[in-house]
Amino acid sequence: SLTGIENLPCELQRNFQLMRELDQRTEDKKAEIDSLAAAYIESVKNMLPEERVEHLKKIQSAYSKCKEYSDDKVQLAMQTYEMVDKHIRRLDADLARFEADLKDKLEGSDFETPGSRSLKKGRSQKDKRSSRGRGRRTSEEDTPKKKKLKGGSEFADTILSVHPSDVLDMPVDPNEPTYCLCHQVSYGEMIGCDNPDCPIEWFHFACVDLTTKPKGKWFCPRCVQERKKKK
Repeated sequence: SLTGIENLPCELQRNFQLMRELDQRTEDKKAEIDSLAAAYIESVKNMLPEERVEHLKKIQSAYSKCKEYSDDKVQLAMQTYEMVDKHIRRLDADLARFEADLKDKLEGSDFETPGSRSLKKGRSQKDKRSSRGRGRRTSEEDTPKKKKLKGGSEFADTILSVHPSDVLDMPVDPNEPTYCLCHQVSYGEMIGCDNPDCPIEWFHFACVDLTTKPKGKWFCPRCVQERKKKK
């Protein structure tokens, strides 16, 4: 993961350089189109029909080439975005795992005060889980929310306070798709509904009261109600 991030600046620089070159090619081609169009307008009255067709074909060819350069630039921009987003997701997953490990260590370390060693009863099974960053819609290791400790240290409170709102406050691409009952972007642990006709498909664990991936098939609350109606 770190090796990939170290190479990221070089990859970005290369992609941006290619985009600049495509920009320059597009501008040169636009100038060529303007020149061809001006020459056509100036001498069209004296041209034979065949010459007019030939000249128009040159202009059309130049337009096609200009569009090709623009399409290449758009494709390169999309690849660059996906490359950066992939690294962000990897970092988010690593950070979530790090925070989970840190939480486990803090609960049994000297950072806890004597009164913080006993957790509130019945909380461990009911605590919902979330991830700090936007994550893939897979069932990778999730990060539990911080359990409240009696007299817990401020250090633990600061390090371990994680909430999905942290994710939603991050700058998000307006074109990024939304999911779940909450109509938000993907983050943390998500589960897919096994109904192939489900209009939503993917759900955040916390929104459907899950802490771990259930065994067997799983249906979202909406599809469960639909299945009951059919029965």
